[in-house]
Parts: sequence; structure tokens; C-alpha cells
Amino acid sequence: MSYYQHPLDVTGLPSWKALEEHRLAMQNFSMREAFKADPTRFDDLSVSCSGLFLDYSKNLITPETRTLLVNLAREAGVEQAAHAMFEGERINASENRPVLHTALRRPMGESVMVDGKNIMRDVHTALAQMTDIVTRIHNNLWRGFSDKTITDVVNIGIGGSFLGPQLVSEALLPFTQHGVRTHYLANIDGSEFREVTAKLNVETTLFIISSKTFGTLETLKNAQAARTWYLGKGGTEEKLYRHFIAVTSNKQAAVEFGIREKNIFPMWDWVGGRYSLWSAIGLPIALAIGMSNFKDLLSGAYSMDQHFLSEPFESNMPVLLAMLGVWYHNFWGAQSYAFLPYDHYLRNFVKHLQQMDMESNGKSVRQDGTPVSCTTGPVIWGGVGCNGQHAYHQLLHQGTPLIPADFIVPVVSHNPVADHHEWLYANCLSQSQALMRGKTREEAEAELRAKGLSEAEVQRLAPHKVIPGNRPSNTVVMETISPGRLGALIALYEHKVFVQGVIWGINSFDQWGVELGKDLGKAVYNQMTRFDAAPADDASTQGLIDFFRGRHRG
Repeated sequence: MSYYQHPLDVTGLPSWKALEEHRLAMQNFSMREAFKADPTRFDDLSVSCSGLFLDYSKNLITPETRTLLVNLAREAGVEQAAHAMFEGERINASENRPVLHTALRRPMGESVMVDGKNIMRDVHTALAQMTDIVTRIHNNLWRGFSDKTITDVVNIGIGGSFLGPQLVSEALLPFTQHGVRTHYLANIDGSEFREVTAKLNVETTLFIISSKTFGTLETLKNAQAARTWYLGKGGTEEKLYRHFIAVTSNKQAAVEFGIREKNIFPMWDWVGGRYSLWSAIGLPIALAIGMSNFKDLLSGAYSMDQHFLSEPFESNMPVLLAMLGVWYHNFWGAQSYAFLPYDHYLRNFVKHLQQMDMESNGKSVRQDGTPVSCTTGPVIWGGVGCNGQHAYHQLLHQGTPLIPADFIVPVVSHNPVADHHEWLYANCLSQSQALMRGKTREEAEAELRAKGLSEAEVQRLAPHKVIPGNRPSNTVVMETISPGRLGALIALYEHKVFVQGVIWGINSFDQWGVELGKDLGKAVYNQMTRFDAAPADDASTQGLIDFFRGRHRG
């Protein structure tokens, strides 16, 4: 407990100082030369677990770098912090809460105590409740107001109640069962509401309202709009319960909305929103892919949890990814990190990672409220390959910033078309190879001369053809995307983010900056809609309010 009340100043640790010295010694390190000099580099700098294979050999590191990074993780207390999290200590200090999303994927029979109660009973009771409702819908025992079966499920939520479930249900589309289609409604934008509902038949649509308080503005407004849409299309108040269920800790509000108590699923304050897809928040996933596949998803994450807790840091996949990120962010000045999944089904993986990483580690004070002593929280961005190769990869290859990248690719496609997947996989590997190798001035000149250009043209064009190379990347490979491997992949990055938070001494599990925007939004809404409201605190906000009101009066 004392660790979280008084975190270490990481920049004062001997291991941090050793890394600063090592960084100076690595100034002229060449990955190209390192691969030439060491034929075992790939074998030494790769690791596998839980159906995932990580190649981290294309990094600005030597075995000594790894040793120094692992020393920093140990000295900063990562091992103690990990056990504190898994055992239910209140590591979310600002909110005085445990952080136990890992309990959601632990098997029956294990014990996790919170305030003297074994929460694993609640976890598996909720899973049984999910199994019951999924079985009823899949077996056509759940009927809408006109006695038709459910064909479409709309999840109404935002943030972690949206991004994680959307990612998983899309990533596991090949595992869809019983013809249940899932849709997601998050934004408080009438255009999104219209586009989602335009595809639906009210008689066969089920809405899931996912909100811990049942009062999140965007979710509540969309839930009310869905209710109005349902009633306007012929639904009745008496049978509203057949079309609306809830995942919330506010049972009373859900019952008042018209939802039957037995169709209200629990949310616990020891699970943060961005870590909640493993809970009943994942109900739309289970409805899409079935409970057996959902449990495989949990099992994959549990496998990664066990690897994280027990594997030595030198071969610990989450720790290695985390410390490489610290290496580039804090010692090489990298301000952003690119994620490049080479699979259509993982196209929204980056959106989930953005919340997981930037909402968790976008902090400027440590657990005890003192200012951080180093930079934290890189910008997370990226997108699906090969599309990015024809857009922003140019910046990765020849731009001035150093931007480390993670490539993620399956060996086998769920939908093989001719030799498309071989080309997709080849592009993934060639991009990471190009980032590492680059193209020297001599190579550029030789290439141009081979095309028969004059020496003047060679000299004119060569500078534009030079690609610096020596740009770091990791490659995560899996045989194919499956529920278990996807669970492991998501848990891998959850633990990576956690380790970095421990290194920086921050609380990765609160989000007060998000809360400020919510609070100010209510005041601005009143200033826009009430003529007796006090003016805004600043001229810019007031001017934009006046612009809105003027156009609406017109």
C-alpha cells in the first residue's frame, strides 16, 4: 500500500541513470550492422506465449539494453505492483478502489477477496446470467413484442462500454453464430442514431444500455431516443422489457426505464470502463459469437495474465513491450507510437488501444499528487495495413520524428482470396524491414545509375531517395485470429500500459480530465438553451454560444 501512496521517483533510480549513459553509447547503433554481426539476434530477441509470437529484434537495442530495461522494471517495483493489482489492493489511489478486470477472466474455484468478500462468486454468477440470456436468444426463446425472434442487437454505450466490445465483435466476425448482428450506438449525434436505426426492424431488435450510473449523458440520451423510436414504430410500453436490457450498477434507474430486474446485469466499481469488455459489458460480443467463444476469449486473456505474473522479465511479453516503449519515449524522445494491424477484422484495434493507453497514462501527477519527473503517455495512432502504406507510412520512413511501430498480423486469413494474404503478409514484413534497413545514399545512387540516368540526374534525385532506416518496430504474429488469441492480444496491451504507469509512478486507472469535460458540458448546454443563464466564463465560449443561438433563431 505504501508504494502507491509514495511512488518512487523513477528518474533518481540507479537503473534510470544507467539507461541514460547507455543511451549515449547507443547513439550510433545500427540495426543493419547488428543483424550482420549476430546471426542469433532474431532468436535471442523474440518470445512466444498464449498463441502469440513477438519479434522485437528490429529495435535500437542490444542484449545489454534489455538487461538495463529489465533492471529498471524490477527497481521500480513492477513485480510488487502486479501482485498488488491481482490480489485486490486499492491501487487506484485517487478513487480508493481495487483494479480487478483480471478477476473477470479467472476460472471458477479461484478466490479474490475485496472487503472480506470473494468476488469470484459474483463474476461467475454474472457469466451464468449472460449464458442464460444468450441461450434464450440463440434458441429463439426470446421474442419481441410481435413474437418475432431477435436478429439485431444494438449496444448503447460510450468509451469502454463501446470501444472494446466493438473491437472484439468485429475482430471475431468469422465466429458469429445464429445470425445475430451487433450494432453500436455511442455518439450523441443524431446522424449516427439515424444511420444505425435505418438498418433495423423494431420487431426484431434488442437494445443493451451499458452505463454504470445509468446517467452518462450520451448513453442516456441515445437510450431515450431508442425508446421513442421503439414506441413510434409500434412497440408498446407493456412489452418494452422484451427489447431493452441493461448493464449498470443503478438498478433502480434501469427498472424505472422499463427494464425487468432479472434482465439487468451488474457493473462493479473495481472494473474501469476501458477494461470492462470481459464483464457483462461484453454481452453484445457473447450474443454475436456465443458463450463458448466468449469464454475462450476470457481464457486467452487469463493465459496472458499468468504469463505476465510468472514469466521472468527477460522473456515477459508485456514487460518487454512496456519497457521498449519507455526506452523510446523517455530516452529517445519519441512522442507517438504507431499500431499497424494487417487484418481487416482488427481495423478498430487502434481505437481501443488509444483509450486504453491515453486515458490510462495521460497523467502529469504521480500517485501521491506530486508532479511527474519525466514525460508520460505517448500519442497512440495508426490503422489497418496495407492502407497506411499509401498514406502515413511515408512519415514513418522519411519524416523527422522517431515513431516506433507495432505490426500485428495473422499467418492465415479467415477469407483467402487467390494469393491476397501472401501479399498482405509480405507487405507487413517488408514495411518493418524497410523501417529497419532504409536506403543509403550509395544505394540510391547505384539504383538510379542502373536505370541509365545521367550523373547529373543521379545527384539531383539521390537525396530524395535516401531513407534513413534504423526506425524501430515490433511484430506480433499469430496463426489466425481466434477468440483465445484475441483475448491474449488485448490483455498483452492492458498489461503493457499498466507496467508503464508503474514506471512513471502514475495512476493508470482514473480519468479526471474526462470528468471535467462532462461537467463543463452541462454548464455550456444550459447557457445555450436558457436565456436566464449566466454568461460563459470566457469570451470564446460565449461567442460560440451566441453563434449557435443566432443560427437557430434564424
